[in-house]
Amino acid sequence: MADDSDHLTWTRPLGSAAELKRIFAGVPAPVAALCATVDGENVSFVASSFVPVSLDPPLVSVCVRTGSTTWARLRGCGRLGISVLERAQSHIARRLASHAPDKFTGIDLSAEASGEVFVVGAAVTMTCSIAGTAPAGDHEIVFLLIERAQACAEAEPVVFHGSRFRSLSREPLAHAEWWPLTEWQ
Repeated sequence: MADDSDHLTWTRPLGSAAELKRIFAGVPAPVAALCATVDGENVSFVASSFVPVSLDPPLVSVCVRTGSTTWARLRGCGRLGISVLERAQSHIARRLASHAPDKFTGIDLSAEASGEVFVVGAAVTMTCSIAGTAPAGDHEIVFLLIERAQACAEAEPVVFHGSRFRSLSREPLAHAEWWPLTEWQ
C-alpha cells in the first residue's frame, strides 16, 4: 500500500469548530430542498446532509441544526416535498437557504394540495413524511419515509463540496469500471 502521509494533514485532537467545518467541507454531498406550504406560505430548508438510509422501509434522512426556526415550522407538516437539485439549480439552493421574504419569487415550483412543494426540474423529487428523529450533538437526525419518488435519468445533481456548489462529471473513472453495478439492479 502506498504511503499517502505526505498528502494528509492529521489533526489530533481537533482544534476548533471552524477546523472541523473545513474537514467536513471535504465530503461531497447532494443538495436537497425540503419545502412545504405552512399556514398558506411556502417554507424551505436546504440540506447538504441528505442521505438515503433504507430500501425497506424506504427512508432518507437529513440533519437539522438544533434550534432551527425554519425546521420548527416544517416539522409540523404532514408531508414534505424534497427536491434534490440539478446542476443548473445551484442559484436556487442559495435563494431557498436564505431568509429573504421573497426567496420563492421567480422559482418554478409545483405544489400539491397536501402541502408538499417541489422545485420543477430537480434531479430527484420525493414526497416524504417524518418517520422519526434522533438527537445527534448540536443537530437532530430526521428520518423521512418516502411515499412517492421520481428521478430524471439525464439530470446531473449539484453537490456541495469545499464550501462550494459543484457538478459531477459524467465520465466514469477508468479504474472503477470493474464495479458490478448490474448486480444491484
